[in-house]
Amino acid sequence: MIYHQVSFIEMRVIGCLLEKEVTTPDQYPLSLNALVNACNQKSNREPVTQLSELAVQDAVNALVDRGLVTEITGSHSRVSKYQHRFCNTEFSDLQFSPAQTAIVTLLFLRGAQTPGELRSRSGRLHNFQSLEEVTSALQSLQTQTGGPYVCSLPREPGKREQRYQECFCSESERPLQGDASLTDKSDDHTERLKARIVELEAQVETLNARIQELENASGL
Repeated sequence: MIYHQVSFIEMRVIGCLLEKEVTTPDQYPLSLNALVNACNQKSNREPVTQLSELAVQDAVNALVDRGLVTEITGSHSRVSKYQHRFCNTEFSDLQFSPAQTAIVTLLFLRGAQTPGELRSRSGRLHNFQSLEEVTSALQSLQTQTGGPYVCSLPREPGKREQRYQECFCSESERPLQGDASLTDKSDDHTERLKARIVELEAQVETLNARIQELENASGL
């Protein structure tokens, strides 16, 4: 599994390549620009990110170096395109069924989810006939040789279903729920910083005025 351990951004890149290979095969492999757009999609992503082209390129380069992604340069185009070699290829030792691949893709793109959420969100990737089929695929990913590739999380208070999480991203790299730290230019974060600066400037003005009052009172 060490060979397949990835950072959060690398996981997002692989997830996008897995997704687009199935949902938009005519546009696959992806150019860097298309991959950046896929990573930063506002739909079907959790968390939503604003990754820069440089951040995505760095992640792609790291994956290419490890043989998990390959770069393709066409004879009729100067634009490099990228395709995954993460699973289900002759170059990968990870061989998943369509149901397993759909689950891994969704977990890479949207984080931990319940079997019900996985089934409702998998339509374009794989048509699960029942919740039992989702559960069976999750169990096989837990017990398959070389795994586990997914793990169950403790049941949340008031929730009926357990959530499942991929086992490829190290805990130190995985963002917390709602964490915006992985967006290169988070508008919310910028606004909070601006508000804090205004607050600090007001405090400085108040302190300067108080110092001036003390100096006047002491005759300095």
